[in-house]
Amino acid sequence: MNQHAPFDPNANHASTAPAFLSVWEMEAYYGESFIVQGISFNVHEGEILALLGRNGAGKTSTLRAIARVAEPEIRHGEVWLDHKPLHKMKAHDAAQAGIGLVPEDRRIIQGLTVEENLKLAQIAPPVGWSLERIYDLFPRLGERRKQEGTTLSGGEQQMLAIARALARDIKVLLLDEPYEGLAPVIVDEIEKTLNVVRDQGLTTILVEQNAVRALNLADRAVILDTGSVVFDGSAREVLEDERLRQEYLAI
Repeated sequence: MNQHAPFDPNANHASTAPAFLSVWEMEAYYGESFIVQGISFNVHEGEILALLGRNGAGKTSTLRAIARVAEPEIRHGEVWLDHKPLHKMKAHDAAQAGIGLVPEDRRIIQGLTVEENLKLAQIAPPVGWSLERIYDLFPRLGERRKQEGTTLSGGEQQMLAIARALARDIKVLLLDEPYEGLAPVIVDEIEKTLNVVRDQGLTTILVEQNAVRALNLADRAVILDTGSVVFDGSAREVLEDERLRQEYLAI
């Protein structure tokens, strides 16, 4: 494991721009199951990266490992965010460093209103967007601020989950299947939101089964297959390469 040269998070590994988030030779396990198998990629500040692949390719596991949740466990490799070693942190410390994970199940807290969910995210520093700014971005949440969060529609719950991440002072937004089960018109709204977030300079990694929608939104794409990177390049290149899409995305 120590035969690799020391990793330089400032080095130019995949682009002419310096990396903001760097994943290097990351290996992660659920127990003894080897799920994330030596993944390396860079994400640049202010861009949207689509992390794609078939079911079971390791996309969600990669997001969870970056966010430093309990599982999967990183046993080798490094993850750097803005010169900070995430791989040495627990989930709470990674969140403090600027990682905001929106999991597939959204984790809306039952019994709390929309506004209480948002305020709870801001109890401990660092605080991010104000409630007023969040409601300006998500007018529906402003209209339903006194409604219990778990009684919202699926699309509104997804908006709340993203808003709750923005209520923290985050640097990287990790989104796991944000379009799942949502009508196209709601997906349109979420994409508009992510474009606004990008315009504000926030970096996003998007895991999404609806690969065409994700690619049309993203700047770059990384494709995983059985826990390894098989493509790292522009989103446009994937859209224009039918062989690549059929082989790894089945589209």
